Amino acid sequence: MLEYASISVKLCYVEEWRSSICYRAVCVGRRGVGRHGGKVHTTLSRLIILQDFLPVHDQCRNPWRRRPQGVVNTKASLGAPERAKKILMMGGSRFIGVYLARTLVKAGHEVSLFTRGKTPITQQLAGESNEAYAEYQLRVKHIQGDRQDFEALKSKIGEAGFEVVYDINGIEKKNFVYKAIFHYNHTGREAAEVEPIVDALPDLQQYIYCSSAGVYLKSDLLPHFEVDAVDPKSRHKGKLDTESLLQDKGVTWTSIRPVYIYGPLNYNPVEEWFFHRLKAGRPIPVPGSGLQITQLGHVKDLADAFVKVMDNPKAFNQVFNISGSKYVTFDGIARACAKAGGFPDPEIVHYNPKNFDFGKKKAFPLRDQHFFASIDKAKQELDWTPRFNLVDGLRDSYELDFGRGKFRKEADFSTDEMILSAGRVHATV
Repeated sequence: MLEYASISVKLCYVEEWRSSICYRAVCVGRRGVGRHGGKVHTTLSRLIILQDFLPVHDQCRNPWRRRPQGVVNTKASLGAPERAKKILMMGGSRFIGVYLARTLVKAGHEVSLFTRGKTPITQQLAGESNEAYAEYQLRVKHIQGDRQDFEALKSKIGEAGFEVVYDINGIEKKNFVYKAIFHYNHTGREAAEVEPIVDALPDLQQYIYCSSAGVYLKSDLLPHFEVDAVDPKSRHKGKLDTESLLQDKGVTWTSIRPVYIYGPLNYNPVEEWFFHRLKAGRPIPVPGSGLQITQLGHVKDLADAFVKVMDNPKAFNQVFNISGSKYVTFDGIARACAKAGGFPDPEIVHYNPKNFDFGKKKAFPLRDQHFFASIDKAKQELDWTPRFNLVDGLRDSYELDFGRGKFRKEADFSTDEMILSAGRVHATV
């Protein structure tokens, strides 16, 4: 039986079916894939009108690849570590690394951040006590350097005895033979830059890598599972190259593929884009019908997942999608942001992007398509569950960041004015 009480869609995929959308409930057992509940033929608008989210079936499981032979299927607790690990974090001074490094330090691990040192290594978080911040400053370590200077990199990390690497940062680099795109925020990272790190660490036990759900080949069949086809021509090709490199090097690795990440300190303007317009009391321009379905995951939940994969045999040589439990429409994000920030219900203006030439400016912060992934593998294999629902997570972001007058980019309503001056195609409240 389908119900609309939750949004963690474990079973649904979407395919075009003539002029309507065919939603099929897929129930996956250990021996194969079967359909549950038949088909529900309806238009997308009729299905979503009940809620901004897709329906849910709690009895379904996902068809991910079986673990390779030889990997221990332990059910041991993933709580406090049996012993402290010496951890090298590539990056760690902003957004994901800020929360991940704190979590690891609190768990008793020895964490060293490798950065260029051009920005402060630590920063006190909103709501963080002076005592907690002082403790973190005292315990976290720093190695200053440029990861693109391979020989210097090796000399600085080679004798430190690091056992685990978290590679979560990215930079834009041009004129490099191994050109690739890396990271969830559209920055670049070449697989060739990972190889010197692996070669320099004789005691390396696990390389944990931040990839992206953007590697999946665009498909009518959703959500994306970890075993789905990837796009070798995507702008995220470098992520796939790096995963292949790690496998070829014989190192134990784990790759995390987030969808859209949000939360305090987010430098990719996802929720910030909506908050700027809500604060200014402006209509929110949304492309198309606004019923495009996507997925947001809180940065603190992502940090928890990164910790869960460390030293966990279930995560060895595996890929995990990580995001929020619920899928949401574009219009639903606008309403959720309004609710989180205590704003009135927003006026949403729909427009056809093909009618405008925005140049190099981005009129909307999300890709104009259905884009979401199953997180069931992580939930079942890692004993991990997101702590934040969407509204609570957005409220956390607003109250600890934007609501305190902090944001990464100034408001730019120039594309909004182009859309609004052309007339409202369709407005909803």
